[in-house]
Amino acid sequence: MDNAIFNERINELVEHAESSQKRVKKEKPQLKESIYSLTLDELKQWLNENGEKPFRATQIYEWLYNKRVKTFDEMTNLSKQLRDKLKENFAFTTLSTIVKQESKDGTIKFLFQLQDNYSIETVLMRHDYGNSVCVTTQVGCRIGCTFCASTLGGLKRHLLAGEIVEQVVKVQQTLDEVGERVSHVVIMGIGEPFDNYDAMMKFLKVINHEKGLNIGARHITVSTSGIIPKIYQFADEQLQINFALSLHAPNQELRERLMPIARAYKLDKLMEAIRYYTNKTGRRVTFEYGLFGGVNDSIEHAEELAQLIKGIKSHVNLIPVNYVPERDYVRTPRNQIFAFEKALKKNGVNVTIRREHGSDIDAACGQLRAKERVHETR
Repeated sequence: MDNAIFNERINELVEHAESSQKRVKKEKPQLKESIYSLTLDELKQWLNENGEKPFRATQIYEWLYNKRVKTFDEMTNLSKQLRDKLKENFAFTTLSTIVKQESKDGTIKFLFQLQDNYSIETVLMRHDYGNSVCVTTQVGCRIGCTFCASTLGGLKRHLLAGEIVEQVVKVQQTLDEVGERVSHVVIMGIGEPFDNYDAMMKFLKVINHEKGLNIGARHITVSTSGIIPKIYQFADEQLQINFALSLHAPNQELRERLMPIARAYKLDKLMEAIRYYTNKTGRRVTFEYGLFGGVNDSIEHAEELAQLIKGIKSHVNLIPVNYVPERDYVRTPRNQIFAFEKALKKNGVNVTIRREHGSDIDAACGQLRAKERVHETR
């Protein structure tokens, strides 16, 4: 499917999902490129084109990702002339912290302001296996999931690759203060990553590169709501990156109610794309399944889910939803969560219940932004 058809399908989806909202203007923002947007090869090319030695790229990467300096002036082994060229052409900092919420369980949620005064969220979650950062890929979202605060106000714009990279850098700088390291990254914050595919792919290359943040591919997870053409494209990339699908419903009718993207991309075709991914890569897929009280959490739904994914190399991650004031969904009772899990296991499904993070702060995706930046989410 070419880009024109892809965009047409997404636009049709938005009209159905958010008919009461004004359409988002798609004017490309005039933003200064972030230094963090450049892959190592791109930086070498830029240096060469600007009369500088390409080996300086490795030095710049060392300052950015190993020493994690906060200004170009701190790059002391570069000439002043080169530092001035970098200042003229690139933004060093594109994010400033508006709010930093810390939970008693160690979770930290950041609300960052961008160059054009829009805001995004980034979350640090502490696990037994390490520190995981959940990054955002868009300002808002046009997918229109009916349970998600991220879609409030629609899509404002895509993030630049460097704005995504800098989220991880900012969190790492916070961890530097206590001698810890970002070990895992999940692309599950505000926005649909596959709707900003090129920037997402550049982000992956930078954080995975040994001279970059050097985060292992198998410690990175990308999640999509189900943009079928991009699933095929991502499968053909043949990466070792983990892949997750936000499923949330075991049948077409219910998925349309929860996730209007299902009107553009039918569940049967979506499952074909998932099978293509697992066959092409040999890797399993994680099905993210949010439990909404009285909506999709019955034993019958569990049985239907087991049949839907039968034969697919997969894992189901059950997510007890966080309450969002702007939405009407409620959390599934604890005993029903365990009953749902038991029903899946009985049918041979590999399943876990996601551990809750940040329950005493604005934990739901997009919730802090919706509270602090009301003008962006109307």
